[in-house]
Amino acid sequence: MLRNFTRLPALATLGLASVLLAGCAKDGDIDATGGISVTRSACPAVAIPAHTGDITVFDPAEARDASAIDVVAAITNLREDCTQQGADIVATAKFDVRATRRQSAGARQVDLPYFATVVQGGRVVVSKRLGTIRLNFADGQTRAEASGSATGYVNRAAATLPPEIEQRLTRKRKAGDADAAVDPLANPDVRAAVQKASFELLIGFQLSDAQLQYNATR
Repeated sequence: MLRNFTRLPALATLGLASVLLAGCAKDGDIDATGGISVTRSACPAVAIPAHTGDITVFDPAEARDASAIDVVAAITNLREDCTQQGADIVATAKFDVRATRRQSAGARQVDLPYFATVVQGGRVVVSKRLGTIRLNFADGQTRAEASGSATGYVNRAAATLPPEIEQRLTRKRKAGDADAAVDPLANPDVRAAVQKASFELLIGFQLSDAQLQYNATR
């Protein structure tokens, strides 16, 4: 079960070359102006930050030799459900953890910590919660699998673009207009507004400094 870890003043990174919030158009459709329609969702993107998607447990803990590897686990099959609950957007990330152990003798339980962090604009932490995933190794088995979930909350108003920014993104441009070929996101104010209204729900193992360094340098 996740528990509250920290909550800071209100992220996600959005790098679209062009954003058109079209009414009934489908993503990838070419509209009457020749532009391509891309629907921007208020739901946070779900992702695993670099170097946090797997964990290696050593025995003894301070060892780093391959012969000392006790358990290796990885987060996989990450997916998201997104709903609205009052003034909030509720994003639930579901995932699987697959693990192997060195010794197969004896039944064994292994608890691994993980985090769920909501980030705004690619850098501002909105909230962070910690949880534990339990793996049950059967006697004689070196593999185990478990499923986990994490929920993040995003204020819908914070994830909604200001009307004037949305108008600048969706305004129809005709061939010959001075800004017909200009990407709206090239404007710093528009780009900043889109970034501020973009959120991510990040899932990963809660690693020690030594574990993170091992993942980054192996």
